[in-house]
Amino acid sequence: MAHVELSLSEAFVPAARASTEPESDNVGQWSSTVSRADEPCLLIDADTRVVAISTAGCELLCLGEPDRLIGRPLLDGGLRLLDFTANRGELTEAEIDKIPPLLALSSGRLARGLLRVQAASPNSSDATVDAISTPVLTDGSVAGSLTFFSEV
Repeated sequence: MAHVELSLSEAFVPAARASTEPESDNVGQWSSTVSRADEPCLLIDADTRVVAISTAGCELLCLGEPDRLIGRPLLDGGLRLLDFTANRGELTEAEIDKIPPLLALSSGRLARGLLRVQAASPNSSDATVDAISTPVLTDGSVAGSLTFFSEV
């Protein structure tokens, strides 16, 4: 017959680590991760300004260099989103509010959807990307959104 012995000990509580980064809030911590990521990803703040974007994210979204986008509003940084019709028209204001990075900000929930991104050059084809966004919280309120992209 098996013998089972149970003992109780004090719980191990890890020591809190102080951040050495100048921005120690949740958005600031994600910023350094996103900027160094190999995956296509994007971090925006509650005012829709780009806080960080990976190089792979810039390439996938036809946005140029990451440094050029930091601090600029997401939609003023060169991101051109198209609808899925044959006419390839730019998204309307109402449609823009429903893209995953902005929907995660406004709803405070996960958001997912497909985006059609206009190619950087006329000879290139448009990119279709799957975007998954999550709100980033600071002190219990939405302070930004983190989005990961995958080419479809």
